[in-house]
Amino acid sequence: MVYFVIALIVFLLDQGVKYLIATQLELGEQIPVIGQFFVITSHRNQGAAFGILEGQRWFFIVITIVVVIAIVWYLRKTSRNGQKLLSVALSLVLGGAVGNFLDRAVSGKVVDFAQFTFGTYVFPIFNIADSAIVIGVALIILDTLLDSRRQQPEQVKESEERNG
Repeated sequence: MVYFVIALIVFLLDQGVKYLIATQLELGEQIPVIGQFFVITSHRNQGAAFGILEGQRWFFIVITIVVVIAIVWYLRKTSRNGQKLLSVALSLVLGGAVGNFLDRAVSGKVVDFAQFTFGTYVFPIFNIADSAIVIGVALIILDTLLDSRRQQPEQVKESEERNG
């Protein structure tokens, strides 16, 4: 249950900040936070990450529904198995996916606002849901790497037992 609470917190935080951006800033309006390095920028994205597949609203809605169902099923399984890191990771992905899903379902656009500039490179604008998804995926990769390291000694031990 705690993992669904994590997903809910991500969702509510994402939606709350998006609401503030959408209602308090004009589209394209910018508020420098840390010089030009971090600027809050009111932006709408009709595509996926970095604006790819723009205008494919129904495709994203259908895919997100399938992904959310799969994540909920797998999250229940991992939480029962005591896989805490993987369960937290899936919670972050779930909260982020539902946050962006709601935007797409209601308006066809995702509210983005976090803009970072590194020298002359301006990173694509994103939101809290995107951040949660990226962190969740990174934690899934970390869990996979840690799990493979945990299994290596077990596999060596099993091999030694079989070989005598």
